[in-house]
Amino acid sequence: MEHVATPSWAMLAYLISGVLFILALRGLSSPATSRTGNRMGMIGMTIAVATTLVTHVPKIDLATTPGLPAYDTSYLDFGSIGLIVAAIAIGGAIGWVTARKIAMTDMPQLVAAFHSLVGLAAVLVGWAAYLNPIAFGIADADGVIHLQSRIELGLGVAIGAITFSGSVIAFLKLAGKMSGAPIMLPGRHVINLGTLAAIIGLTAYFTQDQGLWVIATITALSFIIGFLLIIPIGGADMPVVVSMLNSYSGWAAAAMGFTLHNTAMIITGALVGSSGAILSYIMCKAMNRSFISVIAGGFGADAGPSGGEAREQRPWKRGSAEDAAYMLGEAEKVIIIPGYGMAVSQAQHALREMGDLLKAKGVEVKYAIHPVAGRMPGHMNVLLAEANVPYDEVFELEDINSEFATADVAFIIGANDVVNPAAKTDKSSPIYGMPVFDVDKAKQVFFIKRSMGGVGYAGVDNDVFYMDQTLMLLADAKKMVEDINKGLAH
Repeated sequence: MEHVATPSWAMLAYLISGVLFILALRGLSSPATSRTGNRMGMIGMTIAVATTLVTHVPKIDLATTPGLPAYDTSYLDFGSIGLIVAAIAIGGAIGWVTARKIAMTDMPQLVAAFHSLVGLAAVLVGWAAYLNPIAFGIADADGVIHLQSRIELGLGVAIGAITFSGSVIAFLKLAGKMSGAPIMLPGRHVINLGTLAAIIGLTAYFTQDQGLWVIATITALSFIIGFLLIIPIGGADMPVVVSMLNSYSGWAAAAMGFTLHNTAMIITGALVGSSGAILSYIMCKAMNRSFISVIAGGFGADAGPSGGEAREQRPWKRGSAEDAAYMLGEAEKVIIIPGYGMAVSQAQHALREMGDLLKAKGVEVKYAIHPVAGRMPGHMNVLLAEANVPYDEVFELEDINSEFATADVAFIIGANDVVNPAAKTDKSSPIYGMPVFDVDKAKQVFFIKRSMGGVGYAGVDNDVFYMDQTLMLLADAKKMVEDINKGLAH
């Protein structure tokens, strides 16, 4: 395979796909336009892939190939085309089946797994380019890789390896195959800084020496630092981690785009990288955390029960579905706060039905979404949209928090850390400083959780359980809401 200049029509096609990617991001910024955004992204990717295949198909030299006419200098290598199409078909089939079977509760770990594949692909492409640089058009006739290409290779491989190993750890934590609690290594900051300094130093040295040991060491250290960066991060920070890894995967793709001389990869990678970084910053701001403290594993290190008395010694009140149905039906304003427990029990459809029943009784119903509710950015929005909850009833924290003082009922279903007042009052708490919903100001609080034995993902006890106006509804979230609906229907 030999690199050739990209024709002008292909540049135009890449430009069109880039515009579609930008429109896709714009569409994904709102649940109401997310479907349109997805379609635009799919169309843009189809154009980019098709253009790349047409312009980068391997060719064979007919003049030097026995048994073929010599009246032309090149011809399409249909054997290679077949392999490419077969690879696309296999990958597409796996993606299709996975997307069809995956449960919404498993979506965060699926996203993490996808990020790991992007990172691994960047590493493999980087190594392929290193081992055969002439074919990629990044070296002279003697195989000496161009200076700028060495920088691109070093950065692409390093970022890709960090993305891969970090995403694997995130996947294991999100899937419950590894403890979601922070794993704090002794002297982790010194180890991390030393490893990062070694990667940067070796990448700089790679510009002077393209020896195999240099790129191999960069790859190995990058795999290690990805692991080290994610294991100290607590479960409460997982939405930020997913967003951060998404950004890393974009920058890895952009770096490889330079190596492959592919404008579409550069544009797409830059869009994903920048949007992921911006989203991570927004989420950190919503949690009152600095981005550096999150990626350094400084949040969630000392998770544990807080709030004074031991949990089993503190009085709490248990309610029933009948109690909840009666009080909800008599309310004028109800604010619903969903969390990961709702996702686990798949209660979103029953919850939407409850909202419809309440509205039929003249009750004002609103849904409050915290920026870090669930296990990935927008997790709760996706679930509510799946259940056809009207978009105009869904509000972000800053838009609805002041309304709890006028709410008759705060209905908490599967959420925990995002309503925990320890974030405002307990400086020793690992979630201190994170903005939370002011559910304590509501006249009545219903709190659905499986049992009093569990705590939130950050591992912190919740004073809301023990407030005078709180009734604990201990049951599977879906079963409890369905029982409430039966009471409301009568």
